[in-house]
Amino acid sequence: MSHHPNVILYVADVAASKAFYADVLSLSVHMDTPGFAMLAFSSGLELGLWQRDTVVPAVSGTPGAQEIALPLPDADTLHARYDALKAGGVPIAQEIEQLGFGLAFTITDPDGHRIRHFVPRGLQ
Repeated sequence: MSHHPNVILYVADVAASKAFYADVLSLSVHMDTPGFAMLAFSSGLELGLWQRDTVVPAVSGTPGAQEIALPLPDADTLHARYDALKAGGVPIAQEIEQLGFGLAFTITDPDGHRIRHFVPRGLQ
């Protein structure tokens, strides 16, 4: 396994979260051990999923308090992605909306972490 920058989310069920990210975002699994999985974006950024109750040192706070932002190249791609996710039953936390930084919508993973898809202002 290569070492790339990564983000780690603390999750209640690694298997459920791994399945969600592999299916919904088409991420590939690079490491899969009891209590931890590492998946990769095509950009090289890696996403770690760590069983919340086994994190050392122990964590506190509310589950689902993180956000991953995924830029898209244009509004047509954003609308197509939204339609596919909604049709697949993925929880939509925010409908498509124009925000200060661009056009966006937000979904949630099994722990309530947000995944924001957006087209930066100027590319719409």
